[in-house]
Amino acid sequence: MTYRLFEGKEHASIYQQYRFTPPEEIKNIILQYLDRKKGQPHVLAVDLGCGTGQNSRLLAPHFQEVVGIDISECQLEEARGVPGHSNITYREGTAEDLPFPDGSVDLLTAASAAHWFDRSRFLAEASRVLKPKGCMALLGFSDTITRLHFQDCGDRLSHIYEEVKQALMPYTTNPVAACEGKLEELYSDISFPDKERIECIRVKMSLSVRNLLGFIESFSMFQAYKKKDPQRARDLLLNTQKRFLEEMGVTSPDTEIGLELGYFCVLASKPQ
Repeated sequence: MTYRLFEGKEHASIYQQYRFTPPEEIKNIILQYLDRKKGQPHVLAVDLGCGTGQNSRLLAPHFQEVVGIDISECQLEEARGVPGHSNITYREGTAEDLPFPDGSVDLLTAASAAHWFDRSRFLAEASRVLKPKGCMALLGFSDTITRLHFQDCGDRLSHIYEEVKQALMPYTTNPVAACEGKLEELYSDISFPDKERIECIRVKMSLSVRNLLGFIESFSMFQAYKKKDPQRARDLLLNTQKRFLEEMGVTSPDTEIGLELGYFCVLASKPQ
């Protein structure tokens, strides 16, 4: 099944504003893996479920061409609106039906997207379009170890964040659960003998309270809650911001806090 989510214009705008670009640590792991398995030149990278293009732009300096594929034209419009990368093309489409010839792609990536794919159809397409020794890199973050840091109240802030996640739990889909499981089933289904799954890469970053709330708003669970009960969803965000600021002893939602996330990455290389 291909899931059709994240397609509305408002959700796409939230995604562009608040979704994180994958960290440099993950990008370096992927490029080093590609260098070891296939080597230069790095001609074509295809970023599946590219959304508003954060991962596509991260890859652009390292490939002759990057193609971002997404099912949502609204997401792609947001991606195309970001200037400065003449070697990126964005195309509407799905991971299960790729518009590339056999053996033509150096790297297939998906950032926080592969859990939405139809596993068997996607893996068949990946095997078809990858060059010999071409690589797959499926990355994302698991929210199970997320921690917030601000002076001496980090534990209390993390507790508030956990309460928000619990409130959204009834709107969690099976694919999101698969992401929290770090794509274990998809990894098992990859037929390439050369594969590995890096389960926890801890990444620390700084962001404002406002941007943290925007990040929560971008979740598919929050969007499902908002669709069912717009006022309660809005109240959840406003109340959460109020609680954060009170615990921190500040008044501005632009106050920076620390965020620690656990990323994972599934890597595989097509046989020669």
